[in-house]
Amino acid sequence: MKIKNVVVIGSGTMGSGIAAHLCNANVPVTLLDLTTEISSNARERIHKSRPPLLIDKSKVNNIKVGNINDNFDVVKDADWIVEAVVERIDIKHQIYEKIFKARKDGAIVSSNTSSIPIKVLSENLTDKEKKDFCITHFFNPVRYMGLLEIVKNENNDLDKINSLKEFCEVELGKGAIVCNDTPGFLGNRVGVYAMQIAMTEAFKMKLSVEEADAIFGRPMGIPKTGVFGLYDLIGIDLMADVLKSFIKELPQTDKFHIVAQEIPLVKKLIDTGYTGRKGKGGFYRINKEGGSKVLEALNLETGEYSPSKKIDVKSDKVDLNALINRGDKYGEYAWSVLSKIIKYASSLVPEITKDFNDIDEAMRLGFNWAKGPFEMLEEIGVENFFSKIDEFKGNKFLEELSKTKDEKFYGERQKYTNIETVGKVKRKAQSVDGNSSAQIYRFKDYNIVEFTTKANALDYDSMDALKKATDKPLIIINESMQFSAGVNLTYTMDFADKGDFKSIEKFIKYFQDTCKHLKYSKYPVISAPSGLTLGGGFEVLVQSNFVASHTNIVIGLVETIVGLIPAGGGCKEMLARWSETKEAKKDPNYAPLKVFDIIGYGKTATSPVEAVPMKYLRPEDKTIMNRNSLLEVSKKIIEENKDFIPTEELKFNLPGESVRGEMNKILEKLYNDKVILDHGLEVAKELAYVLSGGDTTVEKTLTEDDLFKLELDAFMRLIETKKTQERIKHTLATGKPLVN
Repeated sequence: MKIKNVVVIGSGTMGSGIAAHLCNANVPVTLLDLTTEISSNARERIHKSRPPLLIDKSKVNNIKVGNINDNFDVVKDADWIVEAVVERIDIKHQIYEKIFKARKDGAIVSSNTSSIPIKVLSENLTDKEKKDFCITHFFNPVRYMGLLEIVKNENNDLDKINSLKEFCEVELGKGAIVCNDTPGFLGNRVGVYAMQIAMTEAFKMKLSVEEADAIFGRPMGIPKTGVFGLYDLIGIDLMADVLKSFIKELPQTDKFHIVAQEIPLVKKLIDTGYTGRKGKGGFYRINKEGGSKVLEALNLETGEYSPSKKIDVKSDKVDLNALINRGDKYGEYAWSVLSKIIKYASSLVPEITKDFNDIDEAMRLGFNWAKGPFEMLEEIGVENFFSKIDEFKGNKFLEELSKTKDEKFYGERQKYTNIETVGKVKRKAQSVDGNSSAQIYRFKDYNIVEFTTKANALDYDSMDALKKATDKPLIIINESMQFSAGVNLTYTMDFADKGDFKSIEKFIKYFQDTCKHLKYSKYPVISAPSGLTLGGGFEVLVQSNFVASHTNIVIGLVETIVGLIPAGGGCKEMLARWSETKEAKKDPNYAPLKVFDIIGYGKTATSPVEAVPMKYLRPEDKTIMNRNSLLEVSKKIIEENKDFIPTEELKFNLPGESVRGEMNKILEKLYNDKVILDHGLEVAKELAYVLSGGDTTVEKTLTEDDLFKLELDAFMRLIETKKTQERIKHTLATGKPLVN
């Protein structure tokens, strides 16, 4: 059955998110709730959501709305009906009775529940109805989280399940993993267990919340929120309910019971309204007394708050063997947590899925882990793991592996999809090259460069890898969450603190040379971005020959926010793109003024639809819903450009004083209105200097190298100021720009 029309019942957070994502995929969708007013309000919330749930906000009215009393007849035309109402069995059963009376024969019906088993949900259905009923567990926020668990049982029509999986993968861009009807399914069963182990071990080993979060975070390839920060984000009371559900559903023999027991301190937090970010605070809180905001952390022994301490574990990269062999309490904690996660995950095979790496992919797609439990085991090494581990009797997976000691047990990645993903092909590379900041995977007909630093920030080694990989067609692509958040400012500030500005200038010049090398390479260069593509990351993309972009990007030049201007060719390339417009042909001031506005305000786009009007992307750049398909699309671009000829270098006619005068009038008004202050004015004047052509008073023709030089000179003048250095340090320390 082809899915051409969908009805979503329930317009809460999940129902609205599912409807919005169907709208993103241009699938006709109707959102129903108790009253049309509730659904209409949901449509308004979707339009205003941050981060945006819609790729193109102008399409919000494509989501039809109605109520379950007056408009339920729309169900009869639907190919798929998604129930996303409150987690109460009685209400769900009432909805199913109505759906199955109204639906057309063969239409798929699914529930978005995160915890209720199919056997309970479908207990009132006929055998025929059970064939078409399953669970489709989307993760929140639906647009951004890659995982979709399709839960089946013995009653299902497998052809229908596979048809639904294909639709969700191809049309909705989801990592759709089919799993069995077991408590918590795949992601939450392992993910919640991992959180509980990280928490209970921290209590047991008397670690502070900051220490635990520092280890159960980036060093393990887990998002930086850590365990206590994630508890606060989800809601401590909600997590308590989740644990009660697991305790109720799982047999007493399951190891989950050990970590799910109520912790007195956690109960006290809930009872006193400290339920996390939505409450008065949680394991962390913001203390606003005295007129300032101070982040405080809870002492797990005393229950008292004190100012949060930054824990530097001196580990930005995922190196599990180095982590577990530290020889201190952090290494002991890391091994205790990792070994227990691996033991628990492996004990679930084949109960919840026959393919163990489905568990890994669920953790990648649903929890944003860099590696799942079995990849962690692979990195630690089979023999090394068994030399350290304690009892694992009854764990069939580990018992078998302990006999074979097969270091290559993992085999193929991402078995859940037939798409040729980056994760799959990396294992088939003819050779692997690169350095500590970027890996080069070499194949017969092309190369891949994958950045490997924190947030994929760019440094000398990143540039070296890019240059080295242009001996063949090159695809710049990453498995991690971000394409690149920009140039490594920490690296830059290390030089600034020493007063070594010559080294900064040398680095930026090398960055410029690398970007120019990419642009005029003998072979095509394709950038395939997803996630953050900012600053220097955008400058790599914009000077690639082709782009295949995921729909979920945040793209733009944001340097002015930290008191700098783009210096890797960003100003130059934006001028080039805006100079191609018909308006610029008539008015020489048009392109510089447009770019001045976009870069000056540090404007970003949150989708290709938003990026094209700003010319961050071009209409001809490819846009892909399924991130897994970025590599296939990039390879197709290479195939279509076997006779690739590099473009000729650009020339720029910049108007000089005439446009700089207009820019200064804009700045004068902003300054007088206190929209910008002294340092903002200084930054904007440097941007105006570059975009108008430098010191020239008349229209002048400049080469790309001339503009690179202008960018570099302006950048260096700004980086040498104390105010810019202060802004950069504040941003690096807090993750937020300094507003003054």
